Amino acid sequence: MTVTPVPTPSAPPVAGPYSPAVRAGDWLVLAGQVPLDPATGQFVTGGAATQAQRVLDNIALVLADCGAGLADMAKSTVFVTDLADFGAMNAVYAAAFGDHKPARSTVQVAALPGGACVEIEVWAYVPNG
Repeated sequence: MTVTPVPTPSAPPVAGPYSPAVRAGDWLVLAGQVPLDPATGQFVTGGAATQAQRVLDNIALVLADCGAGLADMAKSTVFVTDLADFGAMNAVYAAAFGDHKPARSTVQVAALPGGACVEIEVWAYVPNG
């Protein structure tokens, strides 16, 4: 199987030598998204709910660039710097997905890039043509 970077013109700028999204067969694998405003490249301010919304909006933009959407997500991993923020993040997450419930893991980490309190990475199943 070939792993190929996917063009993602709507994605916020990356901070290192990686792709925002790659295709691996029928899978789209997205790098973790943090709450960067794609128009400015700046981190959004606010708590976990505000940051989670920006992260999910970024994920939707990257998926759209790849010809997919949130409904194609099969798995996500949510990273939070404080599990006390779980409720706020979870409320935004639940509203974004409605009845679609991809598998998910949520883990607390010591720190995230740029001082973010939420980062989410995803796998989406999108058959390749």
